[in-house]
Amino acid sequence: MKNKDARLQRGLFYAGLILVWLGLAKAKLWPPYLFPAPADVLVTLRQGFSDHSFAIGILKSLRRIALGYGFSAIVGIALGLVTARVRWMENTVGSLVVGLQTLPSICWLPAAILWFGLSEGAILFVVVMGALMAISIGTHDAVKNLPPIYIRAARTMGVRGFRLYREVIFPAALPGIISAMKQGWSFAWRSLMAGELLFVSPGLGHLLQMGRDLNDISLVVAVMIVIMALGWSVDRLIFSALEQRLRRQRGMSL
Repeated sequence: MKNKDARLQRGLFYAGLILVWLGLAKAKLWPPYLFPAPADVLVTLRQGFSDHSFAIGILKSLRRIALGYGFSAIVGIALGLVTARVRWMENTVGSLVVGLQTLPSICWLPAAILWFGLSEGAILFVVVMGALMAISIGTHDAVKNLPPIYIRAARTMGVRGFRLYREVIFPAALPGIISAMKQGWSFAWRSLMAGELLFVSPGLGHLLQMGRDLNDISLVVAVMIVIMALGWSVDRLIFSALEQRLRRQRGMSL
């Protein structure tokens, strides 16, 4: 029943937004080349999928995000686990990670272009630097917030070393790690779009840039809708589903 109510509320909300959009377009407060009508964006969406330009852009962007985010998740989780449990690592590498996290991911793009040139490597580097620090800090905080009794009880039963991480720390901190991965995903997705905007190669970010170059606001809005839909789908189908499953398993939800 709650799910039906939520879907109804979302449906009514977005229907209202579309009606407001349609009303503003009909009022002609801005010229059509600055504020497109919903019908124009719908036509652009249909055309983009029919000529496969959107499909090509989506596949290229998903390939890049899979590589960059996958690497960030593996390294970030490992780094967060270590810095949370090893004091000298927390004082050295951990402080560096916190400092690097304050840099917006787009700041890495000039350095990436100098180091890797205008290549796939430059975009992947920006994605990694955008997501890795967030995942590492989130994992570190998840481990730090564990009740100390878990560790003491495990040690009393002779669990130490790698077994302590595998059997106690990682399972107990998993909900926080999933949240860290979710946040890292959002950073990675934004970093990817920023990198693709400045890199002439097939991808959703490049389609945005092409819309700007052609003064085609309908294309810009259509690509923005595709980007939001993909980001929302990954969040709902993967991260939110994992969070709900964990909550049910641990008796934290009805």
